[in-house]
Amino acid sequence: MTLNMDESYAAVDLGSNSFHMIVANWVDGRLQIIDRMKEMVRLASGLNDKQELSKESMQQALECLQRFGQRIREIPHVNVRAVGTNTLRQARNGGVFLSQAYIALGHPIEIIAGREEARLIYSGVAHSLYDEVNKRLVIDIGGGSTELIIGRGFDAYYTESLYMGCVNVGQRFFEDGKIKAKKMRKAVLFAMQELESIEVTYKKMGWDHALGSSGTIMTIRDVAQAQGWCDSGITASALTRLTEALIAIGDSASIDFAGLSERRKPVFASGVAILSGVFEALNLEKINVSEGALREGLLHDLIGRVHNEDIRDKTILDVSQRYNVDMEQANRVKETAEAFFHQVKADWELDEKTDLKLLQWGALIHEIGLSVAHNQYHRHGAYLTANSDLAGFSRQEQTKLAMLVRSHRRKFPLEEFESITYSRRASIIRLSVLLRLAVVLHRSRSNSSLPEIRAGVNKNRVNLHFPSGWLDKHPLTLVDLNTEKSFLEIADVKLIFD
Repeated sequence: MTLNMDESYAAVDLGSNSFHMIVANWVDGRLQIIDRMKEMVRLASGLNDKQELSKESMQQALECLQRFGQRIREIPHVNVRAVGTNTLRQARNGGVFLSQAYIALGHPIEIIAGREEARLIYSGVAHSLYDEVNKRLVIDIGGGSTELIIGRGFDAYYTESLYMGCVNVGQRFFEDGKIKAKKMRKAVLFAMQELESIEVTYKKMGWDHALGSSGTIMTIRDVAQAQGWCDSGITASALTRLTEALIAIGDSASIDFAGLSERRKPVFASGVAILSGVFEALNLEKINVSEGALREGLLHDLIGRVHNEDIRDKTILDVSQRYNVDMEQANRVKETAEAFFHQVKADWELDEKTDLKLLQWGALIHEIGLSVAHNQYHRHGAYLTANSDLAGFSRQEQTKLAMLVRSHRRKFPLEEFESITYSRRASIIRLSVLLRLAVVLHRSRSNSSLPEIRAGVNKNRVNLHFPSGWLDKHPLTLVDLNTEKSFLEIADVKLIFD
């Protein structure tokens, strides 16, 4: 049987400890996993004191991505999503790595915020072990961060990402590989200290069951069960016995447990310490383990995007409601911006899916800054957009969306577009122009429909053609267009209207 590659999907997770990739087919409304790839890259260990990735760690990561890239070469680009997590969030030279990683993998890599990572982890767990009745605590210990989520069904109520993972905690407490009682206790207390900020809130919310996910916790389970310390999941008593055994062994290099790979040995003790801290802080007696994790959540999120169930649409609606946006005005602006988009997309080489989506979202939330103050509300709105936890959005997407909100009125902030990747800068500027024109034409906030306006572009020249005599009957709009004409000159855009 020949596979229909249009129905194949891939998710790539560039974790701080290991890189994962899942390839799946969409068959009869469900995902069928057909391939998994995993490599222990340990990217977090390549971060120096200046928070810069070493050349060696980047090279190892790029070689891994080249292998991943070969596997997914035939899958349509729209069906592939790759994300980076804590280490790439921290790396000051992350931009250099990402440009090289794009070439190696053949796909762009998005950096996601900690809470977005937590949301995707929960989604992966929820799709692997669905439970619509019980409230669940999900714990995921990665290489650079630990995520804790409380949710029910597919809905995550609380999401948190803490800066402690098996790699960075290992570097801090077990750098020499020695496992001593004092070191272990210090590492456990460090984890408990990190949990202090959420401990009360999480306990107050409560949960019916606790679940662990991802490699660190799965390995702890495998070791504990192989030793006969527990029959299922991970118990507090098994964790205590494992800690005592590690201290007795005394050295990471000498660990020899069934179920523990050679490459995971250097970070095993720190993973046990973090999980012990979570158990103590949250008074856990037992957790079960889910096979689902970030990459599974990423895959389901991707499927949703492709099949018109995009979580980002819901997020934008939630944001609009949270900041009391005038939705009638927002939709007026959106419809006009959409009409302009469809008329110029070919000449301006705009993408029907990604660019149109961004323009629609920008139109719907362009006025959220009014909730702060009318004066400079485009700046307030941009700040809120850039710095909020927006479910489903990567950092790069939030930056672009914030730029649309920032640039929708007043002086065109051309210099601020430098925060946008060069390859995408021209399209974001063009989307900003379309949004600005829609905002200008709806300044009166009237329910009266606009006439049919023909829009045309030729490179940096924009032509708007109004019905004969319409502008003469709307002198304020004419003045606004003339003002906008001078603003757009800053962006080297020539506006012509008649």
